[in-house]
Amino acid sequence: MSPVTPLLSHRCANTCELCSAENASAAFAVSPKNNDQIENEVALCDTCFRALNETEKGDHWQCLAGSVYNENPSVQALSYRILHQYKNEEWAAELLQSIELDEAVVNWAMSAFEQQEVHRDANGNELQNGDNVVLTQVLNVKGANFMAPKGTIVKRIKLVPDNPEQIEGKVNEQTIVILTKYVRKG
Repeated sequence: MSPVTPLLSHRCANTCELCSAENASAAFAVSPKNNDQIENEVALCDTCFRALNETEKGDHWQCLAGSVYNENPSVQALSYRILHQYKNEEWAAELLQSIELDEAVVNWAMSAFEQQEVHRDANGNELQNGDNVVLTQVLNVKGANFMAPKGTIVKRIKLVPDNPEQIEGKVNEQTIVILTKYVRKG
């Protein structure tokens, strides 16, 4: 949270862009974007800012029936994100069904709920591109007609982007796919 800049204050007429009931006191950057551009920010009052982290504030958020239609994508995204958190309440479910937002705005809103898949070795350590790993058991390398012995060091691995259970690495000068459960960070 940062103070409301003059540009943001002008855009929102110094009024909270979610509830429109109080003066804006904070500039809130809608993640995963940051506050380097006004297009990523929403002007919030103290009440709305405090309510962001309180799950029992559902009644307060009925004000989103107006803000979700704001012309600014950041306000739409934050409104949609909050509504999604209350999707099991009738008022929020009805509102979510009635609105049509640009797909990019919905993706921005929903990005807060996505969990990044993490590649982990046999011991639970997080793996990164470029790490070195050690094989924890003998691996029969399919299609290559050789066995990779336990203790083999695989240098500068690459994470398989769509599968957190697989990495790529070179063994005997051949790039192979290795299951993460058979390696430990070296």
